Formats: sequence, C-alpha cells, structure tokens
Amino acid sequence: MSITVIKRDGTRAPYDGYEIARSIEEAAAGLDDEVARATQLRSELEITLFDGITSEQLDEAVVQVALQNVKDDPAYDTIAARLLVKSFYKAIFGEGVTRDEVYAFHAEAFVAYVVRGVELGLLDTRLTEQFDLQRLGAALDPDRDDLLRYVGVQTMRTRYMIAAPEGRPMEMPQFFWMRVAMGLSLNEEDPTSAALGFYDRMSRLEYLAAGSTLVNAGTSYAQLSNCFVMQMEDDIEHIAKSVRDVMWLTKGTGGIGLSVTKLRSEGSPIRSNNTSSTGPIPFMHTIDSTLRAVSRGGKKFGALCFYMENWHLDFPAFLDLRQNSGDPYRRTRTANTAVWISDEFMKRVERDDQWYLFDPAEVPDLVELTGRAFSERYAEYVAMAEAGKLRHKRIGAREQFKAILTTLQSTSHPWLTWKDTINTRALNDNTGTIHLSNLCTEITLPQDRDNVAVCNLASINLSRHVTGRRRSAGGEGAKVDWDRLAASTRSAVRQLDNLIDITISSVPESEHSNSENRALGLGVMGFTDIVERFGWSYASPESYDLIDEIMEFVSWHAIDASADLARERGAYPNCEGSGWSRGMVPVDTLDRLAADRGTEVTVDRRTRLDWDALRAKVAGGIRNSTLLAIAPTASIGLVAGTTPGLDPQFSQIFSRATSSGKFLEVNRNLVEDLRAAGIWEDVREDLLRHQGDLSKVEGVPAELVEIYQTSFQLPGRAYLEVAARAQKWIDQAISRNIYLADRSVTTMVDLYTEAWRLGVKTTYYLHMMPRHTAEQSTVKVNKAEQVAPAGGGGAPRRGFGAAAPAKRGFGAVAAAPAPVVPPDVEELPQAEVVEDVQCPVDPMERLQCESCQ
Repeated sequence: MSITVIKRDGTRAPYDGYEIARSIEEAAAGLDDEVARATQLRSELEITLFDGITSEQLDEAVVQVALQNVKDDPAYDTIAARLLVKSFYKAIFGEGVTRDEVYAFHAEAFVAYVVRGVELGLLDTRLTEQFDLQRLGAALDPDRDDLLRYVGVQTMRTRYMIAAPEGRPMEMPQFFWMRVAMGLSLNEEDPTSAALGFYDRMSRLEYLAAGSTLVNAGTSYAQLSNCFVMQMEDDIEHIAKSVRDVMWLTKGTGGIGLSVTKLRSEGSPIRSNNTSSTGPIPFMHTIDSTLRAVSRGGKKFGALCFYMENWHLDFPAFLDLRQNSGDPYRRTRTANTAVWISDEFMKRVERDDQWYLFDPAEVPDLVELTGRAFSERYAEYVAMAEAGKLRHKRIGAREQFKAILTTLQSTSHPWLTWKDTINTRALNDNTGTIHLSNLCTEITLPQDRDNVAVCNLASINLSRHVTGRRRSAGGEGAKVDWDRLAASTRSAVRQLDNLIDITISSVPESEHSNSENRALGLGVMGFTDIVERFGWSYASPESYDLIDEIMEFVSWHAIDASADLARERGAYPNCEGSGWSRGMVPVDTLDRLAADRGTEVTVDRRTRLDWDALRAKVAGGIRNSTLLAIAPTASIGLVAGTTPGLDPQFSQIFSRATSSGKFLEVNRNLVEDLRAAGIWEDVREDLLRHQGDLSKVEGVPAELVEIYQTSFQLPGRAYLEVAARAQKWIDQAISRNIYLADRSVTTMVDLYTEAWRLGVKTTYYLHMMPRHTAEQSTVKVNKAEQVAPAGGGGAPRRGFGAAAPAKRGFGAVAAAPAPVVPPDVEELPQAEVVEDVQCPVDPMERLQCESCQ
C-alpha cells in the first residue's frame, strides 16, 4: 500500500523513507553505529505507518520507536530527545528545516521571538528595552540541546516553556534558557553581560533555578519565588486572611507551609459569643478545598503542607487527616501534613515518660518557646494539668511516637521535623521563632503575623562538576572540578539575590519578609550520580566523606559570595543581631545544639577550609539571611538529567510517572560499567526481569552489586549519615526522603530517633517497599496501534489532528507539533516488570513537590 503524508501546509506527499533515515542518522550523530540505528528505527517505524498520517504524527511515531529501544541501549533516549527538539525547530522555522539552517538563523529567530512575546503580552517589556538582543542571540549555542535527555525535553515543554495564546510553541531550549537568564538580570547595571553569564551556566545544566522561576522569569508575570511559610493566628480575621493568602500564593505557583498550632482546640471556649471552638480541623479542610479550587490552569492542584506541634490537644485528629476512611469533612485529600517535634518530646520518648496535650488557648507561649526554655515551661504546664488547672490529655510519649510512625507508614504522613534542632541551629535567630518548614521540608525561616517567610531556590547539578569515572571501569578516575563548582556556586547566589528584587507577590507580608531577609535556598542534585561515577556505594564511608567535603565547599563559597554582595549592595536589613553578625557559620551551631540538649550531637566534625577568615568576614555583614537548602528537585532533576537531590537510585530500570507523562529510566552509569565488564548484552534481559535489582542477576561482579544497590536495599542509616554530614554545612534543611524495606515500627522508632540525635532537622517522604506495586508489561504485536486511527484510516485519534499551515519566517509562530506521548509501560517490548518511583499512596502526591522544584 502506498503511503502519503499530510504536510503541515495541508498538502500531501509520498512517504520518503530515505528522508526519515537521514533525519534519524542526524539524531544519532556521534553515537556508535549511527547508520545501523537509523536502519533499525526506520524498519520499526514503517510497521506503524498508515496512509494519510500527518507530519506531526510521523514525528511522534519516530520518537516513540526510539523510546521503545531505550531498555536495550540508553543511546536511543538521546536520539528521541534530539528528534523531539527537532520538532521545536520545525514549529519555529517550518517544515524541512535543516540543522545548518537552525544554526544560521538561531540568533535572528531569537530576536523575533522576544519581540513577538512582548507584543503578545507574554514577556516583560523590559526584555526589548534593556538588553542587546543581537548580542544575546549570537551567544545561543544549539549544541547544548544535546545535553538534554528525552524526559528533560518533555518536562521543559510541558511545564516550563511558554506558548502563544493559541497553544503553539514559541520557545526552543536555548531560547528558554536565555529568557530565564534575562528575567533574572533585570536589576543588573549591565543586564546583557549578566544574562550571558547566567545563560552560560544554566544552558550547560551546571545549575538550574527552581520551578516557579523557570516558569515565570522574563514573563509579564514575574512571580519567581518558590516557597512560602506562614502561620495561622487564633482569630477569625486572620484565619480568613490566611485562606485568601493561600489562594493568591497558589495561583502564583508557590508551594506553601502553614502552621495551625496556634488555633485553639475543639471545645475551647470562645468568650466573644459564648460558644465553643470547632478546633483547627474544619479550617484545614476548608483550605484543602481551596487548594483544589485554585487548580493552576487545570494542570494540578495547589500544594501545601500543614504543620502542628504534637502537644496540641487536637493532635490525634491531625494524625487522621490523611486516612482514607472516616468523616470526609475531617480529612485533607490534597494538602500534606507534618509534625513539629520538640527535644522535650524526644527525651520523654527515650525515658518512656508521659506526654501531655494542651489547648493552645491556655498555653499560648509554648508555640514561641524552643529548646531548654520550652522544656522548663512545659514542665510547669504539666504540674498545672496534674493540679486540675488546665484542660489536657495524657499519653505515653513512646505510644504517641509509635502512633505517628504507624500513620506515616500507612499514609506517608505526617512528615517528621524537629523544632528545636531547627531553631537552635538557626543563624537568622534574631527575627523570631521558626514555627514550621515548607511544603518539602527544606525551608526553615521565622514568620509571624506581619511576615510570610519566602525562600528562593536553585540547585547545583553535581554531575556537571565531576569529570571522568572510576578507574576499574576503564576510566582515569573521577574528579571534582572544584574551580567550576566554586564559579557555579557564586553565580547561583548572585542570580538568586537578583531574583528577590525582581519578583512580585500578591501578599504584602511575603513582599516584606522577602525584602527584609533576602533568604536563599541553594541546594544540590546528582549526588548519587557522582557517587556511582567514583565507584562507591551510597552506603560507604567514601560516600559520606564526599558529601561532607562537597557541601563544606559549596557552603563556604556561597557564604563568601553573599558577604561579597553585602559589600557591593549592602547587608540584608535584619542582619544586625543575627548569628552571622556575631561571626557564626552553620557548623558552629552544632555546639550550640549540644549545649542546649545537654547531649552530644554525634556527627563527624571535620573541617577542611579556612572558616576563621570567613567568620571574620561575615561578621562585617552578609547579603542573605539564609543561603543553603537541599530541595527534592523532582522536576528540575529530570531536566538536568541526573538523580534528584540527595536521593539514591530508586532502581536501575523503572518507570517514572510525572505530570509530563510516564518515562522509562535506565541507569546510564550502570550500563557503562556493565559494558566495560563486557556483560551488558548478556544481563540486560535479566535486569529487566528482576525489576532493576542487580543483586538478582547472575554473573555480575560483586563490586558492581555493591555500588548499584537500589533504594530499598540500602540501610536506613545511610540516608541519615548522608543527611547529617550535609546538614553540618547547611543553614536551612534538607528534603530527606527515606526508603525502608522493613515495615517494623521498632525499626522506624530507632531510625527516626537516630535522625534526631544526629542533628538532622527534617525528614520528608517515607517510602515503604511493600507499597510500591509492579506493573506487568507485555509486547504490543501490532505497533501500528500506537499511531494509527481506529479502523486504520478515518479521523485521527485524540491528541492528533491536521496542523495549521506553517510559515517559514521569524515574525510568525508556526503550528505546534502534536504532543509526543511516551509509550505506556504496557508497550515496552520484553520489559516484563518495572516499578514506579513516585508517591506510593495518592497519585496526586506525585505532583506536590514540583512547586518547590
């Protein structure tokens, strides 16, 4: 049967297999056996074709065929990514564009894109007024598109790149990076030069700004901050205002932490109308409904985490918020929960003492007290309760701790965070008590009625700062490029400081806090990626020393860069009286915590850099109240093509479900090592059969089995040791996911108690292996079903359709290609079982942390 293709201008042309082969060869350039790969993919593609296929469908079909081969060779992911990027080129430049034309016209097209974006009201007018667009366009390097993997390109496309009002794409990857760089340079004396510097590092994937910044930087709606931390006061006016603020912050894509500890308990008297309170739970349900109502363009619900201290009289009801059963009006289906735990409680758990719950209306000062002062006042309230002077409940401290952990195991909530570790170790300790963390538990900032704390995030991609790989795999040995890491750290700090002066907010209290405190949260991602390249296990002394050394280095240079900015731009307004102004740095707070607890914080105390000189420097002023926080980087880690945050490999091959689709991931480091050992072809099918568990594959060297342990094979202590060694140097906190194969509550009690002893400030999701369900996968015999319309000929399936005529020209926007949907797990040839790394309980929770990424 002859096959014709409907072009983007509506005309028909015979299918040209040679043209397709050339396109695939171009996408395979630089890879092994590029001709053979092109021939293979062309033959597999032609099984799927049907008469009347559109150009967009044909483009998608080629990508799909490449993706189906990723399980055999990750190089096919590179081909798929390049083909998807080429679809952007076609949308911008028109049908039949060649790579040479892309290079020749990139600069001119960029200038036209910025001008058109401003005309459409999508981009900030200052982009055409303050920048040398020709100079910026000339600096664009399309070769850097090749750094992106398929899931990264798809994530950029669906989450971050802007489109015209009719949905047609306007950005290519390099346009995107430059738009973000320009949006973060608007306050510089020479914005063009500053944008060039930021573009150079982000387009090389050396560091990435967080999600809200990537979405909005350079646009007409410059809400660039990522995390908002607020406390609800115990009066109806402020409760109503908090609901309003949640709506506005959610609309602006921010992730929110909200403390409800101050709200009086159920049954507490209300003197103004001689009634009693319904307690905090109904108000939390109202806010939960608000999150679902303000659904961010229909793509995802708002993202918020409620925090409560565990001495609150309604804490048992708080524990039940995420249960599937029970009164739906006393549940939160969208919002997350976290518990704010004192040292006093942890000590009572150790001693097996009683724990007392109180009504905040009767013990209002407990919310503001921390450490030893909290313990002393709490003991006074316990005596008053025993004397019958306070409403209270009594429970064994261990009993409550086990109840928290049992609920965590069954619902993934509440996350455990430690109030006194956070407050005692804070260097911005002159602006009030820290009452909670944020949506993803890495932000620790004080807030009050007049201040909604704000933090601004970016993450350094460690994998782009390590060269080489382990010698036993045929390499010369992995090395950290310390000079590049220092430069990236300093650039990221300046970029984030710029953001504070550029961002807008609809909540005055957040604007005030942002300008007065200038809080930053620079983190890292790709730690497991580089540990594997060094040839070490995640659970090894070498791994622990590596994260210790890297975070010390990043911390030193981030603090030094902020002190330099203070000399250039001035210290942050609240600097005087802070720990910084007293010459303190994060590692110094370990002694302060140990003194307050009365027990040693059992973490390695080694240092390597000249901290005394830096202490003297920061005493003279620093630009930012905080500098470091490690976010989970669930989304930007996909763009960067590396492992998220400090997380281990979930598995060596698995299916990852995100809001951008479902993607097969194969650990490229492992493939390289197995190839170096000469056994990849022999073991890859067994690796699939055993769900990415290398320990079950026969014939694999023990050394590789040790290096490539998956998340549930690693001991829980390894997660704590990595976090504790990093936390030494971090003035805020870490989104510390923990993975356990053991469902024993006793094991959990020991693990989380040890986290507290080590000075870890917060933990995030607990993933339990039995909850992760494997998906069965079968071979699709008729691959044509992926793209062919029902019946083989009529109307296209949903998602496809005839494109509007495309016009080669830089002032017009060409028609967007049809969405490129990754193959379902069921369509992966011979992949018997894969697993899903995302949230094990509620599918919506897969999306929650993306607001902070």
